Amino acid sequence: MPAITADTLTLPRVPVPDRATSTQRPVRSVTSAPVGFEGDGFPVRRGFAGVSHTDLDPFIHMDQMGEVDWAPGEPMGTPWHPHRGFETVTYIIDGTIEHNDSHGGGGTITNGDTQWMTAGSGILHIEKPPEHLVVSGGMFHGIQLWVNLPHASKYVTPRYQDIRAKQARLLSSADGGALLRVIAGDIAGYTGPGTTHTPITVVHATISPGACLELPWQADFNSLAYVLAGNGTVGTAAQPFHKGQLALFGAGDALTLSAKRSQPAPEPNLEVLLLGGRPIREPVVQSGPFVMNTRQEIVQAYEDYRAGRFGVIPTERAPHPR
Repeated sequence: MPAITADTLTLPRVPVPDRATSTQRPVRSVTSAPVGFEGDGFPVRRGFAGVSHTDLDPFIHMDQMGEVDWAPGEPMGTPWHPHRGFETVTYIIDGTIEHNDSHGGGGTITNGDTQWMTAGSGILHIEKPPEHLVVSGGMFHGIQLWVNLPHASKYVTPRYQDIRAKQARLLSSADGGALLRVIAGDIAGYTGPGTTHTPITVVHATISPGACLELPWQADFNSLAYVLAGNGTVGTAAQPFHKGQLALFGAGDALTLSAKRSQPAPEPNLEVLLLGGRPIREPVVQSGPFVMNTRQEIVQAYEDYRAGRFGVIPTERAPHPR
């Protein structure tokens, strides 16, 4: 799991929250992600399965893509498809993927890169492995997160952010036992590069065996921790959780995670995706690739899509007629 590596001894350190004045967030639940398939048959773990929209708000959906070691000829992606009303955040931990959309955006992202697509008023896009990866095969592992947009931003002009691995804000835990990659939001005054319509925090933490990570967390945000790899405990009560599990925290302004001293051989550290955001608290109606506030807005989204109002597939990328 390469993503972004660094020597924690050389990085700014996040101070341990003051135990006298901070409130540790209790763990409300730990759920396990079921395995499913996306696009042309790409294996995913549904990270938010079993958690209510109210508790996830402002997040809608999350897939852990892979971890899969493709044989030559096996790599696959998604066909062209529409989105409206939210943002997709694709974080590549290992491997390479290409993105193209009907508004001229896109690019190639690889280890530690993030593509942040604001679908807004409507867009068509495609995600697929580059041709050389299809030929050679190889490892692929990533996350796709859906972030809701408030009603006032549902119809903003689509936008694409290309966030390279080297742009992530790298931090260390107070004792140097954890590496933090801040992709968006703020941790102890250190801000990530992602520009968001909805205030959120996205952090990838690597916690060394036996180390404990204590972090300040914005009190008006919700808080989620998803295990990408390894084993550990969550909360001050040290509730066990492992790869493919999501911890939902309660109220407070600090959180605690620890890595077990013994880890699986292929996964030497506890790898956790930390997510938080200010709840939008608006009605959510989702139908497939559209996330709106009312059923009528969903109907309109399908009508606009069929009428070609989301843009067109670039000619050179359009599928050949059969």
